[in-house]
Amino acid sequence: MVHAIRIHANGGPEVMKWEEVEVGAPGPGQIRLKVSAAGLNYLDTYHRSGLYKLPLPLTLGTEGSGVVTAVGDGVSDIKVGDRVAYASAPLGAYAEERLMQADRCVVLPEGIDDRLAAAIMLKGMTTEYLLLRTYKVQPGQTILFHAAAGGVGLIFGQWARALGATVIGTVGSDDKAKLARAHGYDHVINYRTENFVEKVKEITKGAGVPVVYDGVGKDTWAGSLDCLQPFGLMVSFGNASGPVPPFDVSTLAGKGSLYVTRPTLVTYTAKRADLVASAKALFEVVKSGKVKVEIPQTYALKDAARAHADLEARKTTGSTLLLP
Repeated sequence: MVHAIRIHANGGPEVMKWEEVEVGAPGPGQIRLKVSAAGLNYLDTYHRSGLYKLPLPLTLGTEGSGVVTAVGDGVSDIKVGDRVAYASAPLGAYAEERLMQADRCVVLPEGIDDRLAAAIMLKGMTTEYLLLRTYKVQPGQTILFHAAAGGVGLIFGQWARALGATVIGTVGSDDKAKLARAHGYDHVINYRTENFVEKVKEITKGAGVPVVYDGVGKDTWAGSLDCLQPFGLMVSFGNASGPVPPFDVSTLAGKGSLYVTRPTLVTYTAKRADLVASAKALFEVVKSGKVKVEIPQTYALKDAARAHADLEARKTTGSTLLLP
């Protein structure tokens, strides 16, 4: 028997329990992993709280890395001893050992260690599709990203700068502003002390930006629309402050024939070829040194409830790992 973080009811961090679980042998198309690290993501809090409804009981965690200890029938491109990483369903990363679908995992190359992989897979592949596919950022463009000191934000700022963009970021404290500036952001706005719409208009000389990337949700939605140029794209990819409330679609017409999209990593990596290509692009930009990833916080896996509480209280920055 091994241990995992399980929930039997939705709620706050207190519903997370450290329990013994039976893993078993991998079935067809599966692999068994000894988990090296699990990534902590805001998405995990949605699964825990019930904002995103899933059958219970449930082992949490969508992102992790580990060493393959067994393979099931039909698995040909992954072997025992391989180091692999993933950022997708089925959930279960918050465990000492687990089963995983082989076609949802990628083999780690030299130069990407297990902990780094667990810290970057979900956040880094999210950044990849945001910058290269949802809206193809071009050199010389000025773009806006909310929560610049978060896990996605710190990767995004560096990668966007490497593409030649001028990057504006919003943060909630002066310390986070300093961190964002050190990770590629040309302009950083503390939304607690400054009006981010006014500052964006000032920075862009009234023009606004062609795209806003918003993982905050309810608190930044209306202001984000006001930052866009005519025909601009609002990319709402998360809701850390709460879900975006219902809105009148005609609002988009009045603000300049705007576009809105609500992308997910699940869709952008649904095909294995897209998953492999996304991970490859991520690993290459990290190995090149253009994107550097620190891991400011680690928690013992059994202390995952405390990690969730700190994440929701905005006490964390960048990537956080849970270690078995």
